[in-house]
Amino acid sequence: MLYVATVHFRTPKWIDIQQRYLRRNITEPFKTFAVLDDISPEYHSRFDRVVVAQGLHEGRLNLLAAEVGMEADPKDVLLFLDGDAFPVADPMPTIYDALASTSLLAVRRDENQGDKQPHPCFCAIEVGEWQRIHGDWSEGYVWKNDSGRPASDVGGNLLGILERNNIRWTPLLRTNKRNDHPVWFGVYGNIVYHHGSGFRRPFARADVDTRPPGLRGERIPLLNKAIPKMNARRRRRWMEELHLRSEQLGEEWFELLQHDPDFYLRLLEP
Repeated sequence: MLYVATVHFRTPKWIDIQQRYLRRNITEPFKTFAVLDDISPEYHSRFDRVVVAQGLHEGRLNLLAAEVGMEADPKDVLLFLDGDAFPVADPMPTIYDALASTSLLAVRRDENQGDKQPHPCFCAIEVGEWQRIHGDWSEGYVWKNDSGRPASDVGGNLLGILERNNIRWTPLLRTNKRNDHPVWFGVYGNIVYHHGSGFRRPFARADVDTRPPGLRGERIPLLNKAIPKMNARRRRRWMEELHLRSEQLGEEWFELLQHDPDFYLRLLEP
């Protein structure tokens, strides 16, 4: 049995889409466990079990895993899947191949300034293995990103568990040929699509690379007091323009994926 653990937040717009792609591409029996945060109870019937949870995203994922563990057999597969992610091809052969020799299979977003941790948008592991390693999605464990700065995020502690115990895992990497954004609208391993920021205003660490440099005023004494305010205005304008561009792109891809089940092929072609 496959158990899918997912979280949907404030909007139900991804629920039917995600379930449609699951039914289309999962070829074996599966159950769906979900946290539905601030979403009408009418959607509860879409899932095999709805778990009530509050707090941070990683805590909800950990709770879902615990709930699955109360029912599932140790050899059953637990698939963490972000609410705005879904398989675009049958993922089970890739999952079984990875789990035959490593602890887990998960997206790794190298494109997001060199994120090293397993990402919960798509992560598969046997239920018994998750329990054995005391899996934990919390952030905390720190790595250095591509710019040499310390970073942590959801999945950080899971990376720490794997590295401290020399546990091997299989990264699932971005296979896009077309990249409208360096992080959003990603296909990984040719089997899963992750829209990205489907439940919040879009901003990724990779976006920082596009931030305009600040003005400097050491040689212009009269402007020294004004320059911090000017820089703040420039940053706000850059951020607003970034959000608007990303939101517009997100709406375009969302419209496409609702009506074309093979939309992801456009991302895999140069």
